[in-house]
Amino acid sequence: MNRFVAAERALRTAAPHELLDAVRRVLTDQYAADSVELFLADYGLTVLQPVSVLPHTLQPVPVHSGPAGRAFGAQEPHVEWLPDDLVRAHLPVTVRGDRLGVLTVTLRGHEHARSVLTELAEIAEVLGHEVVVAERDTDLYLQARRKDRLTLAAEMQWQLLPGRSCVRPEYELGAQLEPAYAIFGDNFDWSATADRLSLYVTNGMGEGIEASLLTNLAINALRNARRAGLPLADQAALADQAVYAHYRGRCYLSVVMLDIDLATGRVRAVDAGSPQLLRLREGTVERVAFEAQLPLGMFEETDYVAQEFHVEPGDRLIFVSDGVYDVASPGGETYGAAALARAIQSTRLLPAAEVPRAILRELTGHRGGALPDDDAMVVCLDWRGR
Repeated sequence: MNRFVAAERALRTAAPHELLDAVRRVLTDQYAADSVELFLADYGLTVLQPVSVLPHTLQPVPVHSGPAGRAFGAQEPHVEWLPDDLVRAHLPVTVRGDRLGVLTVTLRGHEHARSVLTELAEIAEVLGHEVVVAERDTDLYLQARRKDRLTLAAEMQWQLLPGRSCVRPEYELGAQLEPAYAIFGDNFDWSATADRLSLYVTNGMGEGIEASLLTNLAINALRNARRAGLPLADQAALADQAVYAHYRGRCYLSVVMLDIDLATGRVRAVDAGSPQLLRLREGTVERVAFEAQLPLGMFEETDYVAQEFHVEPGDRLIFVSDGVYDVASPGGETYGAAALARAIQSTRLLPAAEVPRAILRELTGHRGGALPDDDAMVVCLDWRGR
């Protein structure tokens, strides 16, 4: 049995809470590693948090700078060639484009490090898959990701999400919510088959736990309809009925729903409320406007109609909630006018996974340091096509 197979087997057979111990043992025994550390990106995407057991803790490291941050941002191994023939390799821990964190391995011997770097990167990928599976049975990795305490509403919202990024040959997706540790009702959801991508971007009303409960009801109603094989407009109608039956019009939820044919780029869309869609095509930012339809749950038995448009290879779609485009600067300029277009242009060279956080950083500067009074959500879809 070769050493990579031994490492893979050790991870797949380890107890959910012992993945770090397992990867440490196998990298020490099979690859002569001096030390092994796992860092996971926090909910706000500001730091990489160490996965460790108290009191054996390390300091968080920046997610956008430093050696580990460079590996995380570029999604490629970053190697430090240190004195005394030591090498420290920082390896992305990623699952199908969802960037979880970084595995840092210290080795002795520059030549040895060069010979095993590819295998170590593959082990980091296997570790990412095992972390995602292990989260069903242990809180360890979810706890490690938080540098602050989550509100109950935020806990519910983050557990509802599919991930923060996803990569397939036809597209790349990235999304982020703010304030990450106190989000209320904004949310996103996606699901793909061999032929189609479903994407929902929701903007729930209210605050705190009530907003989170509303969003949970609506998202699960949409998923239930989608998994029953219903077309897009019927998914919206079923979720509308579920929300209205519970709240009787007192609370409702805005959503933009897309169903994209991966082979042709044909998009069917239902726009039921306020999330806005902007498109960057050949250097020009423009809003994609739909016929406005009622939010989910506002009235009983609302009928929804799907509209169509096409995406072309190279298109970038940006979805923003009203907590982004309605934010005003100290001088009164609404972010959703020229400022949002400037932010989309300034981030055009970033990969989709990094765009939402970059736009939200610019939003903070536009706000002028004032505390946000609403959720802010950005979702980025880069379309490559087939």
